[in-house]
Amino acid sequence: MKAIVTVVGKDKKGIIAKVSNVLFKNDVNIVDISQTIMQDMFTMIMMVEFDETGVSVVEIEKALKAAEKEMGLSIHVQREEIFSSMHRI
Repeated sequence: MKAIVTVVGKDKKGIIAKVSNVLFKNDVNIVDISQTIMQDMFTMIMMVEFDETGVSVVEIEKALKAAEKEMGLSIHVQREEIFSSMHRI
């Protein structure tokens, strides 16, 4: 299954490392990643892939909550098909 992970917050060292480490520990593969810094704001969008028999979207989001709180970020996870249908042109 694929999902979209969005990360937004004040830029600081270790954001990518922290988020990718949580995903790694939950056996989630990063398929594609885009990140940028706009002035002092960090933004990242990742497409991830995982076997839902191992972990669910809800479990991944819960696992990312600690990183979100620790680093002062806003992190959201959505199934890819939901994200795509919400952002159609």
